[in-house]
Amino acid sequence: MHKLAQLRAGELTGITRLQLREDLREFPHEIYALADSLEILDLSGNQLSSLPDDLPCLHRLRVIFCSDNQFTELPRVLGRCTGLSMVGFKANRIQEVAPQSLPAQLRWLILTDNHIESLPHALGQCTQLQKLMLAGNRLRHLPNLSACTRLELMRISANQLTALPEWLLSLPHLSWLAFGGNPLSAAQETATQAAQTLGGVPWQDLALKQVLGEGASGVIHQAIWHTSTGEHSVAVKLFKGALTSDGLPGCEMAACLQAGVHPHLVTAIGQVQGHPAQTQGLVMPLIDPSFVTLAGPPSLVSCTRDVYADDTRFSPAVLLQIALGVTHAAQHLHQSGIMHGDLYAHNLLHNGQGQVLLGDFGAASVFDPQDTALAIALRRIEVRALGCLLQELLSRCDGLEAQAHIPAQLHPLIQSCLNGTYASAPSWQDIGNTLHACTAAL
Repeated sequence: MHKLAQLRAGELTGITRLQLREDLREFPHEIYALADSLEILDLSGNQLSSLPDDLPCLHRLRVIFCSDNQFTELPRVLGRCTGLSMVGFKANRIQEVAPQSLPAQLRWLILTDNHIESLPHALGQCTQLQKLMLAGNRLRHLPNLSACTRLELMRISANQLTALPEWLLSLPHLSWLAFGGNPLSAAQETATQAAQTLGGVPWQDLALKQVLGEGASGVIHQAIWHTSTGEHSVAVKLFKGALTSDGLPGCEMAACLQAGVHPHLVTAIGQVQGHPAQTQGLVMPLIDPSFVTLAGPPSLVSCTRDVYADDTRFSPAVLLQIALGVTHAAQHLHQSGIMHGDLYAHNLLHNGQGQVLLGDFGAASVFDPQDTALAIALRRIEVRALGCLLQELLSRCDGLEAQAHIPAQLHPLIQSCLNGTYASAPSWQDIGNTLHACTAAL
């Protein structure tokens, strides 16, 4: 975090990233002194409602964040910032998105938690678009984005959509999709909630301890659960608010509870009841500390791909064990009418020996598995996410000895996951069979 006083004193000359959060009501013109170096500008958490017309003077600007401000329209000047590729205006009051506001090189657009009822058809001309986050608006329709063939991640949860467009389900690179909390899924969500069999856990029976982790939707604590049979160590996830970047906490809880028990899933024990602040939460088993997160989430540079530690490496045997665990978990979810929507390494816990757990249902969406056409389309999308994961794992299975032991069937499997169409994408059963054959070939 920087200070405006530092900027005015010339102490920030030459920086590439600037973050100011000082209840600003006007754009600080001192920022222009950084025009020859500034690439990332973060003015989130202020009181801004407009940007100046001469913003393009920041000719090296690639990324701008103006979340948690007072904008009622996406500033049109953004469209004249020729180098802009990432635009983030989450949690404003935006009602209008004009065609002129869209930069030609737009790669990542975040408009989560606004008041948008429609988007311009010009968005479909942003052919560099890879990541589109629109959860928590009032959208009844989407513009045709069939030309956005690079689009990989899409969040359209908590809107007013009554159907998923055919072009959306056919996007060739779409791998991570969240659509819960819309009228199109309301009936299935109601049925899912009605079918839940896990009971509630009274808040007064829980004693929270240290924080274990934090994600977009909530904070996970270690806790002691006092029951009639004794004290039990558990994990408690408390949700942050009514909306996350992926969707609604209620949808996450419903999917997590509906998923039931599976050896490769972080499952739920029950739902927190009676929290004094009415905070929603889930009680889950406490995971053995030998399990750690497989990777970090995507960065501004990687956009849609996870970031791994430099020294992360996998043997062919461990790679295949991870792949099989994730495949079985995803197959279980889809058979239960749940699309995880965020099948990423940063949502996987592993113990270094191949044992793996898939968690975080923040982007999960429920669907009717008897709707064969929809089920196949959603499976194709999630299979591509698995292909991305396998590709990442394989790239960290290096060295001549490791490469020599990689079964020949693995490479075409990855390509079929990444490039499969509605008709040609492999089924979960096919993927599992191939991975078992690869394991037997070691």
